[in-house]
Amino acid sequence: QVQLVESGGGFVQAGGSLRLSCEASGRTFSRHTMGWFRQAPGKEREFVAAIRWRDGTTYYDDSVKGRFTISRDNAKNTVYLQMNSLKPEDTAVYYCAADTSPLSYGLSYYASPNRYDYWGQGTQVTVSS
Repeated sequence: QVQLVESGGGFVQAGGSLRLSCEASGRTFSRHTMGWFRQAPGKEREFVAAIRWRDGTTYYDDSVKGRFTISRDNAKNTVYLQMNSLKPEDTAVYYCAADTSPLSYGLSYYASPNRYDYWGQGTQVTVSS
């Protein structure tokens, strides 16, 4: 079992920044590919970013590329999402997720929420115009 706890959400004006954190329980965090997803009211959950466990390769949705950065600290069992130049359309509940597969895949795999085994409870990000 892996428990994920997100933090760092909040209210920010357009153009501002936030850093989300997701702390995982357990001793196998370093072998999990971690992803961030978001869900706005009335919309489906969508992929934001992922970081592959084996080599640290990162993947981003085009809508956040160049503005968001995913990183991880295996010593702290934590994955981060640094969000800069925030826009009102970034408003959503942000979730982190863990994929426990030992195999390595690409963007199309990690962009699907169905690939992930564990999810956090989410943290709200609100960006005002």
